[in-house]
Amino acid sequence: MAQKTAGGNAAFHNFHNDYAHIADPNERRRLALAEIDKAPFGWYHVRAIVVAGIGFFTDAYDIFAINLVTAMLGIVYWQDTKDPKKAGAIPEHSETAIKVATSGGTVIGQVAFGAAADIVGRKRMYGLELILIIFATLAQALSSDSPGISIVGVIIFWRVLMGIGIGGDYPLSSIITSEFATTKWRGAMMGSVFAMQGIGQFAAAMIALIVTSGFKKSLLSAKDAASCDGVCQIAVDKMWRVIIGFGAVPGCIALYYRLTIPETPRYTFDVARDVEKAGEDAKAYIQGKSEGHPDEIRRVAAIQDSITRLEIPKASWSDFLRHYSQWKHGKILLGTAGSWFTLDVAFYGLGLNNSIILTAINFAKGDTMYKTFYNTAVGNLIIVCAGSIPGYWVTVALVDTWGRKPIQMMGFIMLTIIFICIGFAYNKLLQHNGALLTLFVLAQFFFNFGPNATTFIVPGECFPTRYRSTSHGLSAASGKVGAIIAQTIFGPLRTRGAKPGATGTAASPWLNHVMQIFALFMFLGIFTTLLIPETKRKTLEELAGEVPGTSNYDPVSSGHGTGYRNDSKSASGSADGTADHIEKA
Repeated sequence: MAQKTAGGNAAFHNFHNDYAHIADPNERRRLALAEIDKAPFGWYHVRAIVVAGIGFFTDAYDIFAINLVTAMLGIVYWQDTKDPKKAGAIPEHSETAIKVATSGGTVIGQVAFGAAADIVGRKRMYGLELILIIFATLAQALSSDSPGISIVGVIIFWRVLMGIGIGGDYPLSSIITSEFATTKWRGAMMGSVFAMQGIGQFAAAMIALIVTSGFKKSLLSAKDAASCDGVCQIAVDKMWRVIIGFGAVPGCIALYYRLTIPETPRYTFDVARDVEKAGEDAKAYIQGKSEGHPDEIRRVAAIQDSITRLEIPKASWSDFLRHYSQWKHGKILLGTAGSWFTLDVAFYGLGLNNSIILTAINFAKGDTMYKTFYNTAVGNLIIVCAGSIPGYWVTVALVDTWGRKPIQMMGFIMLTIIFICIGFAYNKLLQHNGALLTLFVLAQFFFNFGPNATTFIVPGECFPTRYRSTSHGLSAASGKVGAIIAQTIFGPLRTRGAKPGATGTAASPWLNHVMQIFALFMFLGIFTTLLIPETKRKTLEELAGEVPGTSNYDPVSSGHGTGYRNDSKSASGSADGTADHIEKA
C-alpha cells in the first residue's frame, strides 16, 4: 500500500491520499486526477482562489504603489538640490532605476522559482516567495539614506529582492491553481487569481488617499513640492513608509495557508515518485521535526517500482530539449512567451503616461501639496475603476465559455486599433480631452479583457506537468523583459526633442510616435496568438498530449512510445473504464 503525502488544509484538499490504497500507480493517477477534473465548483475552490489571489493582490499593490511614492521620495530626499527649480523632485533617472529594479528582480524570480518548482516541488517553494516579498517590503518601509549610500541605492536593493519574490508568485500561483482546479471552471479560477491585481492597484490608490487625508493639516502648509519642508516634509516621510509597508499586511494573512498546502497530485504522480519519503516527512511534520528518515531499502524499492510501472516520462535536460525541439511543442512556448513580451511592452509603456491622462481630467496637480496628493490618488482610482477592474472580471465571466484564444486575439486586435488612433490622431485628440481619456480607458479595459489575463492563464495549462512551472516562468520572464524595454527605452524616447524645463504635452513631443510603435507590438501579438492552443474545457493531460485518441496526442511525450506495452485502443479503453468506475461511484 502506498504511503500518504504531507499537507492539506481547508483551502487545498489532498486528493493523492484518497487513492493511496491502490497499488497500480497509473490507475491511482487516473482516478485522482479525474476526481479533481470533475469536482463541482464550491467553497473549496473559492478558498483556493483567495489564498493564491492574495499573492497577486500584494504583487500589484507593491508595483503600483511605487508610482505614487516616487513623488514623495523627491520631497523628502531632494529638497537641497543645486538647481532650485528641481527642488523636491526626484531625478528622472533615479525614478526609472527604482521602477526597473522591480522588473529586473521579477525576471530572475520567474525563471528561478519556475524551475525550482519543477525540480523540488510546488509545495516546497510556495510561501518562500511570499516571505521574501514581506521581508523586502518591510525593509523598504524602514529604509533611509546615509553618508555612505543614497536612498535610491537602498530602495533598489530591496526592490530587486522584492521583485524576485513577485516573480516567483507568477508561475507558482498559476500552476498550483491550475493543477487543483476543476476542468470546467479552471479558466475562471485562474482568471480570478490574476484579477486580484486590479484590487491591489485599487488598494494602493486607496491607502494613498487615506494617508493623505490623515496628514491633511501638515500638507496644507505647503503650496508645492519645493516649499514642502518642516512639518510637511515629516508628514510626507511618514506617508510613503505607510503606503509601502501596508503591502506586507495581506501577505502575512495568506502565509500560513501557502506553507501548509499539500503537494499537487499531478506533481506527486508525474515528477516526485517518492512515496515513502513523503510519508515519513508527514510523520516528522506532526512530531515537529524538519525532515523524515524512511527506510532506505523500502524507499529504493518504491522508487524502482514507480520507474518501471509509471508511464509518464521523467523530467531531464535531454527530455526537455527533445520535447521543445519539436515544433508542435516549441511553437506553444514561443507563442506564450512572444504574446507576453509584446503585451508588456505596450502595457507598461502606457502606464508611464498616466500623468498625461490625469492632466486631461484635471487630477494631476493642486494649489497645495494636500490637493496634489489627493488629486493623484483619486485620479488613479478613477483610471483603475473605469478600465482595469471591469476588464479583469469580464475575462473571468467569459474565459470558460468563449475561450482563451478568442479573447486574446480580440484583445490584440482592439488594442492595435486603439493605439493606431492615439498615435496618428494624437494632436487632434489633445484638443478633446474626453476623446483621449476614452481611448485610454478602453485600452486599459481591453488589456485586461484580453492578453493581460490570458497570457497568465494559458501557460499554466498547456505544458506537461514536469515542465509546466518552468515554461510558465520563461513565458512570464519574457513579458517582464518587455516591461524593462518599455521603461528604459520607450520612456526616455517619448521625451526626445523636448526643450529643457518643458511641461505638459511639450515635455513628451515624441509620444505620438511611441504610441505608433506600441500599435506595431500589438499587431505582432495577433500572430503570436496563432501559435497557442485553445485550452477551454480540456484536461491538463489532454493538453499535454497524454490522452490517446485526442488531436494533440503525443505517444513519446506521454510515455507511450514505440516500446509501450499497450496500444492506443487498450489505453483508451482503460481510460473509459476509469470514467465508468467514477460514474458508478
